[in-house]
Amino acid sequence: MNVGILGCGAIANIITNFVAEGKLVGVDLKFFYDRDMERAENLASQVDGTVVLKIDDLLDQVDLVIETASPQAVKEIVPQILNRGKDVIIMSVGALIDSDLRNELEKLAEQNNSRIYIPSGAIVGLDGIKAASIGKIHQVSLITRKPPKSLGISAETETVLYEGKSKDAVLKFPMNINVAATLSIACGKEIDVKIIADPNVDRNSHEVHMVGDFGELKTTTHNMRCSINPKTSVLAAYSAIKLLKSLNENLKIGT
Repeated sequence: MNVGILGCGAIANIITNFVAEGKLVGVDLKFFYDRDMERAENLASQVDGTVVLKIDDLLDQVDLVIETASPQAVKEIVPQILNRGKDVIIMSVGALIDSDLRNELEKLAEQNNSRIYIPSGAIVGLDGIKAASIGKIHQVSLITRKPPKSLGISAETETVLYEGKSKDAVLKFPMNINVAATLSIACGKEIDVKIIADPNVDRNSHEVHMVGDFGELKTTTHNMRCSINPKTSVLAAYSAIKLLKSLNENLKIGT
């Protein structure tokens, strides 16, 4: 499978390292695009890859593109990818909280026989949440707790930065709360979100609580942060890597 990367930040670095170390069998990662040419060149050099000047330059060469850039890139560039009949993994899931955009991308994928993949990201239990959503869901909540630096602020005491619905949370914190968008899409409804800046923690944590016809589900994830970008959790990158692996597996576990 020939793969290109759109956006050469923290997640792209981890994925490229796995490919360079031979840990992603069947994935030929050769093309890199980023508005920062130096970042793209640094990653490409690890796998003897090619830096392209515009996204169109890689679309004829790949089967799948991994978007790790920004919500804006999902709006502006992902439609181009789907129009060319290529599959895409979207990491900036916050963009898809916009139902109009999500519907547009789904329609393009259907028209061009392509696929949109959303990894589980920085939380655990997404398979169970998707299964539970087959029945009636009564309540879903997310409490995200991060060091202030991860949220782009400084704070000496625990501070609640946001409490409300997922759509507004993603709009206010587009680079920090992809988890809220992923959960909302997975369970098919807006969820309750609380975002806390806590100077006493050194990891990004997410607490999910769900109640429905299936029963009750609670998960807590304490994530190591990427050294390159503290806003990003290592597990988010790992979820993309596992998704890539699963595309070549004959035995699949989970929904």
